[in-house]
Amino acid sequence: MYQLNEVTQTYHCRGKIVTALNSIDISIEDNEFLAIVGPSGSGKTTLLSVLGGMLKPEHGEVLFDGDSLYDLPLARRAQLRGTKIGFVFQTFNLVPWLTALENVQIPMMLGGFSSKQQIARASELLERVGLHDRIDHHPGELSQGQQQRVALARTLANDPQVILADEPTGNLDHETRHQVMEYLAEFHRDGRTIILVTHDADTAAFANRTLRLVHGAPHSNEALHAA
Repeated sequence: MYQLNEVTQTYHCRGKIVTALNSIDISIEDNEFLAIVGPSGSGKTTLLSVLGGMLKPEHGEVLFDGDSLYDLPLARRAQLRGTKIGFVFQTFNLVPWLTALENVQIPMMLGGFSSKQQIARASELLERVGLHDRIDHHPGELSQGQQQRVALARTLANDPQVILADEPTGNLDHETRHQVMEYLAEFHRDGRTIILVTHDADTAAFANRTLRLVHGAPHSNEALHAA
């Protein structure tokens, strides 16, 4: 699935160089559920951006299914993001003037699906996340948990191989966090690879493996536990 070799990324901040990723070597297997944890500023979100094909690292190599991700043409990399990689964010990123159904249709519209196909699949996915009775509601008419479930349905629209989730439960209460993580665990059981950034130990406990970053590098006591 993923192989990172000596991946390094730095930023310039107030005249200083900040190392976000420090010569990282990691492998992520197909159908793995990986939680990336660590203190604020440890490089978690930077690593997720690198894995998602959105940030070319300064040094090192990122292999995705054996291909060097950042040696691919921009159009091919964009196609990969649209077909093989799904994203879930803390802030949901729903379009406020579109209904739940229309928000889920967006990836399929961009992928060239017919309107009939879009509506059928979006309806099916919203039913899967328990929102069959909210398809005509706008984001402002939904709770935060319901909005995140719409985002989860949208992530599945193009049937991605990988789901990258950046603090997907960060804005949710305890009960709703658990519900969202149950859905991600279900998507993992479908055969997908889930890579999750979180600061919450209960959320990380859903993963099969936990990678702890400290100062941009994997910590020596990287934990491995059962989901």
